[in-house]
Amino acid sequence: MVYLLILFPLAMSALAFGVKSNRVRPLLLPLGAAVQLALVMYVIFELANEEDVTGLHGWLLLDPLGKVVLGFVSVLFFGCSLYAPGYLAYRVDRPNRVFCTNLFASLAMMTLVTLSHHLGLMWVAMEAMTLISAPSIYFNHNTRSLEATWKYLLIGSVGIALALLGSFFLAYSALKSGLESTLLFDQLVADAPLLSPPWLHAAFVLLFIGYGTKMGLAPMHAWKPDAYGEAPGIVGTLLAGGVTSCAFLAVLRVYQICSAGPEAHFSRQILIVMGLLSMAVAAVFMARQRDFKRMLAYSSIEHMGILVLGVGLGGMAVYGALLHLLCNGLTKGVLFLSAGNIHRAYNSKSTDQVRGALKRVPLSGGMFLLGYLVIAGAPPFGPFISEFTIASAAMNSGQYLAGGLYLLFLAIVFVGMGATVLAVVQGSPPTDMPPTTFRDSLSTSGPILLFAALALTLGLYIPDPLQALLTDAAAQVDALDELEPRVAAAAPAP
Repeated sequence: MVYLLILFPLAMSALAFGVKSNRVRPLLLPLGAAVQLALVMYVIFELANEEDVTGLHGWLLLDPLGKVVLGFVSVLFFGCSLYAPGYLAYRVDRPNRVFCTNLFASLAMMTLVTLSHHLGLMWVAMEAMTLISAPSIYFNHNTRSLEATWKYLLIGSVGIALALLGSFFLAYSALKSGLESTLLFDQLVADAPLLSPPWLHAAFVLLFIGYGTKMGLAPMHAWKPDAYGEAPGIVGTLLAGGVTSCAFLAVLRVYQICSAGPEAHFSRQILIVMGLLSMAVAAVFMARQRDFKRMLAYSSIEHMGILVLGVGLGGMAVYGALLHLLCNGLTKGVLFLSAGNIHRAYNSKSTDQVRGALKRVPLSGGMFLLGYLVIAGAPPFGPFISEFTIASAAMNSGQYLAGGLYLLFLAIVFVGMGATVLAVVQGSPPTDMPPTTFRDSLSTSGPILLFAALALTLGLYIPDPLQALLTDAAAQVDALDELEPRVAAAAPAP
């Protein structure tokens, strides 16, 4: 089964490439995504309870962290696949063979990242994911999309090169201590207390910068506004919710190695500082942003900062970060897909031309406004619960400065993002705007409603199986914090 999870989307990618009809090919996306989602749910909730899901002599393994990210990526891709046929029906001017082929291949590589328990294999999967995603950014075939694609490739290549160097440093930290060199994740965690601290420090910094570039953390975020601004909405959703989640998983793998030894404090301080920095940069650049798709890129930078900040704070904030991974990705589906519909209706992304979206495309305009409120942390949606959990953990652990800055940046982003969103949805469409053939329909709006419903569900009720997955994954990331109170309680009185 572990091989099937990777090979099935690759087979669907080959099938999509072989189909000649531009009208038939997009229909393969929801079909393949539904089968993949069923396979993933079976493996996570049925097969994994009976036996270890492993392969390649331990190089592939589905652990609690992998279950959370793999399940989420599969749900996100399924929602996007429902949107694809309706979107591509409007884009008859563009051939979609490469587009559909790359979507399935990207799903295969994201799945491989979640299953990889060898840092070298994970690196290969991350690089393959980058290369495969690039042609989808260039789907519109114009000057700006070409520039965005090159930025994505060049900056991503620099990041992945640093991650490779960090992997070498991590292996050498074992050799330096007289241990057998390895890149197997479980062995590195077991050997963590014995690894050479200077080389481990250098490895963590390089790996964090490398995979942080893939996440789009500041100041490694330069590719993000262009790529998100020029890519189709479905691609933006998968980049903001899928690719960044896989990169965050890679950061968590490296963090686990540090936290399993005596270097937990060192890595946590870096995560807290970089998380707050990303939120601050997003707050500054989001103010008075006129391109509403670029605004979504800065929103993604902010929320990547929230994720690493939560892990750096530790304790319940780790659980909050993992929950926020799901909530952020689902809400990005609402925002990017509705923004794509508005872009299609106006043929513009600038607030100079885009006004009165609630009148021109009422459903998409309304969902874009709702998505803003959800991602800003309005109750009772999921992001409110996850962001509140992180804030509470910061205050309860006495990290008042980090918690205060976190709340301040959230408030600034709320105001800055709101100015752009309200400019898009309020008022009346420009009188000189040419008529549009785009209309809200079930195919282009149904997936947006699905993502919004899931984000609402996570705010009102987290199903017990998902709660168990999140709890196990949080315990895996922050195992030392879970053990320390128990050890102290069990110690005999002096």
